[in-house]
Amino acid sequence: MSVPDDRPDEPVPAPEDSPDPSSEDLSDDFSDDLEDPPAARVDPTAPVMLAAFEGWNDAGDAASTAVEHLALHWDATELSAIDPDEYYDFQVSRPTMRLVDGVSRAIDWPTTRLTRCRPPGSAQDLVLVRGIEPNMRWRAFCAEIIEYAQELGVGTVITLGALLADTPHTRPVPVTGTSFDKASAARYRLQRSRYQGPTGIVGVLQDACVQAGIPAISFWAAVPHYVSQPPAPKATIALLQRVEEVLDVEVPLGGLPEQAEKWERTVSEMADEDDEVREYVKALEEAGDAETDLEEASGEEIAADFERYLRRRGPGGTAGGPPGPGKGPWER
Repeated sequence: MSVPDDRPDEPVPAPEDSPDPSSEDLSDDFSDDLEDPPAARVDPTAPVMLAAFEGWNDAGDAASTAVEHLALHWDATELSAIDPDEYYDFQVSRPTMRLVDGVSRAIDWPTTRLTRCRPPGSAQDLVLVRGIEPNMRWRAFCAEIIEYAQELGVGTVITLGALLADTPHTRPVPVTGTSFDKASAARYRLQRSRYQGPTGIVGVLQDACVQAGIPAISFWAAVPHYVSQPPAPKATIALLQRVEEVLDVEVPLGGLPEQAEKWERTVSEMADEDDEVREYVKALEEAGDAETDLEEASGEEIAADFERYLRRRGPGGTAGGPPGPGKGPWER
């Protein structure tokens, strides 16, 4: 862990679905009795698609871990795996080789998988999309996902992301939510994104959904930049809590709270060993505690954190370090 150096003043790439400092909270602009435009009406029993991708949009693997967590706890069954040949550079996202029964070998290819589950007590299916951000042909990639969404009758798409920010590990994780359409902004009391600039696959997919007439919203969790390596269980929990609000069902957290408690304790112990880091964390805590209205502060401050984070890392890097090794459910 280290305290960040001064950041250079240079153009800021940021995902299209991230909040912008000029964004305003549109939730108060719409009364509850206003009827949504026809294209934005959502069948309350229509499936919801939840998507996250490792890499550029996933600091600490917080977002992709949230989707994996739901797949495991709700016994998701596989629907399909996208053919990786069209979208991945295997010199960047390398396949892995493993032994089968200690004798024969099998190759697992990086890909994006779609699975389906039904949360207990819910009338809606949940379609989970999890993979690694593709290296090429993003428009065709998103078109495939949109095609799946349309075939399955998906009514809403939720994308998850995580960013590195100037936030202390000892405080609740800030989560910002944005929307590209007024109906979703009003329904879930989100901001409507006005960001202009470079983006990642999360922003491209969200825009593709809107262009296809599918309401799409996005949630982003802030991960402390001084402890950016996976895992980030506190951020994962924060994202799952927002998903829970949209789905209106209880999301099982399993062992995540214990993992988050251990993670926070470990980071605190490491910080205590370095006077500079300890003082830096204390300064972040004091700055956060001084805010009298967390909801008012979160939108613009997290947007500013987003820009500082992306300014530090530059285009083409990964948000929370390289994807973790080994086979995961996103590999073919």
